[in-house]
Amino acid sequence: MKKILITGGAGFIGSNLVRALLSSRPDVQVCNVDCLTYAGNLENLAGVDEERHIFVKADIADAPAMEKVFGAHAPLAAVINVAADSHVDRSIASAAPFIHTNILGTQVLLDLVRKHEVPTFLQVSTDEVYGSLEPPVEAVEDTPLQPGNPYAASKAAADLLALAAVNTFGLDVRITRCCNNYGPYQFPEKLIPLLIGNARDGKTLPIYGDGKYIREWIHVEDHCAGILAVLESGRPGQIYNLGSNEPLTNLEVAAVILEAFARPSSLIHHVQDRPGHDRRYAIDSSKARDGLGWKPQWQLDAGLAATIAWYKEQQSWLDNVRSGAYREYYQTWYEQRDRSLGAL
Repeated sequence: MKKILITGGAGFIGSNLVRALLSSRPDVQVCNVDCLTYAGNLENLAGVDEERHIFVKADIADAPAMEKVFGAHAPLAAVINVAADSHVDRSIASAAPFIHTNILGTQVLLDLVRKHEVPTFLQVSTDEVYGSLEPPVEAVEDTPLQPGNPYAASKAAADLLALAAVNTFGLDVRITRCCNNYGPYQFPEKLIPLLIGNARDGKTLPIYGDGKYIREWIHVEDHCAGILAVLESGRPGQIYNLGSNEPLTNLEVAAVILEAFARPSSLIHHVQDRPGHDRRYAIDSSKARDGLGWKPQWQLDAGLAATIAWYKEQQSWLDNVRSGAYREYYQTWYEQRDRSLGAL
């Protein structure tokens, strides 16, 4: 049985990727490494095939711990690095965890992939590395990197380390850069689950600035399918954008969610904008579509409806992750910004 190591597999994208692999590739065993920070949740993995899923609690930046993982589960057919600190707001508050996980952690993995002669390393990155783009420009894979916040800068640095390993050591490294994800198991500091939870409870929906920030939105299942397409059919040393070509502003996202809960638009509450907020992300994913035969299967309206329905059905999951440290963070970040809000 082929063994694949997935890092960050208890998080949002990672847990969906674990499920996708186990359900669609019966010849694969997954070793799932996650250090279970605030966004890592073993509840995300409930019901997976335990015979083909091995969970290890470890920090990818801890080289001795990861050496043990690589040794214990050799030979590995591939490593997919999904582990990341990923919330821009948190990176503004402190970049240190992002440097630790996203940069140092990636280098530790690259060193071990080379030492243990793992055939393929797939780095899961983000469209944020391209920075804000004026319409109608869309980033292609060789668009210059212009990260506009500490999170994006840490991911750009990780990408460059991965590409350097191709040039220096001849590693088979592949990189995916995806647009904004939505879907089941997303931690509710991110826009869509945050707004769903608040709309459910009849609370205000905090929206940065004028709310006209534009993002492409892709269902996490389509992102996972793209990752697997790159893993199995992509070319060594190549980057692949994975986009939906379905942009929405934050205000448009909020309107969809309010309508689903029959809540008034008066619940939208503008808060002071975050520093350096990128206005628009947009990527051209024709390389993956034309070269790999991949394309999103979810249309945005249907995907959002299904996601809202999932959160309605999984109220206990949402309530569990919204307790404790998350509540403290939510209050610290949004309530402080609300107090300093001037007239829009």
